Amino acid sequence: MIRIAPSLLSADFSDLRGELQSMKEAGADLLHIDVMDGHFVPNLSYGAPVVTHLSAHTDIPFDVHLMVTNPGDYIQPFAQIGTRMLSFHYEAPVHHDRLIHAVQDAGMQSGIVLNPGTPISVLHDVLSVVDYVLLMSVNPGFGGQSYIPYVTDKIARLAACRQERGLTFQIEVDGGVTTANADEIRQAGADILVAGSAVFRSDDRKATIEKLRGK
Repeated sequence: MIRIAPSLLSADFSDLRGELQSMKEAGADLLHIDVMDGHFVPNLSYGAPVVTHLSAHTDIPFDVHLMVTNPGDYIQPFAQIGTRMLSFHYEAPVHHDRLIHAVQDAGMQSGIVLNPGTPISVLHDVLSVVDYVLLMSVNPGFGGQSYIPYVTDKIARLAACRQERGLTFQIEVDGGVTTANADEIRQAGADILVAGSAVFRSDDRKATIEKLRGK
């Protein structure tokens, strides 16, 4: 089943409580939360204290994407909130296997993120232990960017690798996802679609989420 994870980065920050209710009514499966440290990427967003307050106003599972230099520092704070999914970038200076297991040991699904220019081959040895792979289809750090077309082939190659090896990790795609390109992204093998502007700027958020899901 295709899951849709609207990105909070595109929400109306003056009414986050209302936006959470809107996402519930629209049928969002997950809430994608981009945590930026101003170092790994140039922007700052929000951290665990803000997300803690949000968690009191929704039961939509949180899908936290760490765009940070030291992702290990964020594991326990987000685990304590009850985060469902936590991903970190392969490009961060960390021991990947150790961090994957640390996230899982904290009770969360563990994901690893690849920037558009990072080949999927670097994940060969950890695909058997990771819960999901998040493929960036824009360069990280800013919302509202256009989808990078070559990522579709990257999704398909990762899905083929999963099938060939009999693995069960899920494939998430983040960046420039719209109702216009969602079909090709799903057909390539994606399981989770992150959409920011496409959902939050829609006049009919429920209908948009259904279109993204392929219904």
